[in-house]
Amino acid sequence: MTLDEFTAHCQSLSHSTYVRQWGDAHVWKIGGKVYAIANDADGEIAEVSFKVTPIAFHILKDQPGCRGAPYMASRGMKWIQRTSAETMSDAELLTYLRDSYLLVAAGLTKKLQKELGLSPAVPKGFPS
Repeated sequence: MTLDEFTAHCQSLSHSTYVRQWGDAHVWKIGGKVYAIANDADGEIAEVSFKVTPIAFHILKDQPGCRGAPYMASRGMKWIQRTSAETMSDAELLTYLRDSYLLVAAGLTKKLQKELGLSPAVPKGFPS
């Protein structure tokens, strides 16, 4: 996946904000909370980390091209890092990025969700 494709997808999610931090990583947030972190090499995404449900974490963490995201997973957070498209296609990655956005948005305070106009967009009962 190209950096431009990754960026376009994250920009398409309402109220996403972008910052470069942590050693020049491309970091996407909703309500000030991170939902995607990517590193690139020559305009191609080298690796991308994102939040997942506990079940997805259990399934993906040992798949080729995926692993528990460094730092996040070692602290008990359910984050996966995709390092290659061996198991997860680019189309699947985009779905996981959208789901990560929804997971993080669901964990925001109800007040912030309302301020951002997210309440109808965050499925009721979606795990945080």
